[in-house]
Amino acid sequence: MSAVLYAELAGWWSVLSPPSEYVDEAAFFWQTLQAVGLPPNPTLLELGSGGGNNAVHLKAHFAAVVLSDLAPGMVAVSQALNPDCEHVVGDMRTLRLERTFDVVFIHDAVCYMTTLDDLRRALATAAIHCEPGGVALFVPDFVRETFEPDTEHGGSDDDERALRYLAWVYDPDPADTTYTVDYVFVVRDGDQPVQIMHEQHIEGLFSRADWLRMLGEAGFTAEIVTDHYERELCVARRKT
Repeated sequence: MSAVLYAELAGWWSVLSPPSEYVDEAAFFWQTLQAVGLPPNPTLLELGSGGGNNAVHLKAHFAAVVLSDLAPGMVAVSQALNPDCEHVVGDMRTLRLERTFDVVFIHDAVCYMTTLDDLRRALATAAIHCEPGGVALFVPDFVRETFEPDTEHGGSDDDERALRYLAWVYDPDPADTTYTVDYVFVVRDGDQPVQIMHEQHIEGLFSRADWLRMLGEAGFTAEIVTDHYERELCVARRKT
């Protein structure tokens, strides 16, 4: 688990990645879920919910929302933003809540599944917690066929703090199931000296065929849809 981004910088999440940046994305997710059909007053489980920035925009559509993340610091951030939601610290590969939901959602935290076995276990967790006939939505940043090296930057200011980041995305070995993201964070807290931090993340990269095959093995029927960021999302129905 990340020692910098999701631990040391957890308290900076609203500056690093403000909830306002998720409005359009969350609206697309809701439209996608509506299009495949949901029951009245649906329930939602989000695995790898991070700081709760999707949930803050989605929760009004659900009768109950449970948010789970592996990083306790990120769960604390989400609890402050979404005090009306239930929170659980847990690993999406092993979490077992002994209950089911109408919708299971995994945003880009699924990228931390770096092997086929990791992904298989995360999909099994989603299936175990999804009602028969329920819907699951998975949002990897890339599938193998769409991967392109890239750089991006962002961050913002609040009253006393400022943060900027650079993310450099590349794939050192196209033959394996991972790619690399190097992050550089520049942090300014009041009149304290500026700090610069670096952290490398290894993330998973799987083909469309791998996704669809493993979703089928987990008990889903699935299709791929493309969002306005040109990501390929997997929309899956739990078999009855």
